[in-house]
Amino acid sequence: MMSWLRQNAKEAIAALALIVLFAGYMVVHPRGFSTYVVTIWSNQGALLGLAAIAQFFVVLVKGIDLSVGSIIALTNVVASFLLNGSPTSIALGMIAVLAVGVACGLVNGIAVVYGRVQPIVATLATGGIFGGIALLLRPTPGGSIDETMSDALTYAVADVPVSAMILVVVLVALMVFLRRSALGLGLYAVGSSEQSAYMTGLRVNRLKLIAYGSSGFIAALAGIYVSMVTLTGDPNIAPSYTLNSIGAIVLGGVALSGGVGNPIGAVIGALILKTISSLMFFSGLPPLAQPFFEGLILATAIALGALGVFRVRSRLELYR
Repeated sequence: MMSWLRQNAKEAIAALALIVLFAGYMVVHPRGFSTYVVTIWSNQGALLGLAAIAQFFVVLVKGIDLSVGSIIALTNVVASFLLNGSPTSIALGMIAVLAVGVACGLVNGIAVVYGRVQPIVATLATGGIFGGIALLLRPTPGGSIDETMSDALTYAVADVPVSAMILVVVLVALMVFLRRSALGLGLYAVGSSEQSAYMTGLRVNRLKLIAYGSSGFIAALAGIYVSMVTLTGDPNIAPSYTLNSIGAIVLGGVALSGGVGNPIGAVIGALILKTISSLMFFSGLPPLAQPFFEGLILATAIALGALGVFRVRSRLELYR
């Protein structure tokens, strides 16, 4: 047990902080602890949690993705056209939405790997393109989503939010992939030391493309779930998800220098951010002051994550 805690100290501290914040949120919420309140909190946390996982995959291979929010917005808009009608058409529509997300991720990966463009520049540019396409497809929020499916994915079963179940299933699948497969371990190897990974025979470029493609896939899942929660397509949701996804992974112990962290930490960080936001809303803080404090918390979290890189005295420390 102590050995596990030492190896996962950052995630353990983040989980403890989440428990304390959640308890405070339940105390200040007018309705107190109830299935309804927990379900709403879980639904909102799942949206940011999926965005954080999407960001995690790119950061894992020492990149960063400023287009995560735009991919979520674009797939949300596409879903608003396709996720309605017969079960067959909804299933095909969902496959099409996921394919759009993967395509966006691969475009980012190709620009970084073969275009030799810095990730921050490449994804800033592609984010503008994805967001522009979303605006062209749906200039104002609208569309329709199958309400039966929305109810099934956003309510609770036996007092347990379905969104929490979905998040757990996604996390288990990803942890198995990352810890038990050669591809998953290869992603950690590339993020830890790209040169060492190359010298040991790993196909670094292919692994990076897999990371960016996986990021697009998870971002598309987030876009679909946004559609389930809001029942519409909204092209203007990108900015909040991009910045919050970066802050979430830092809070969850994922190193911006690459090769360190896991999706569970990213989700815990996302839940911390969402809980802080909800806590401020119900604590009586003036509404106009809330964006200031939310921005301050995000900036502090990202700055602390960046300090981890500046504190490194030898590049070998980055590769531990």
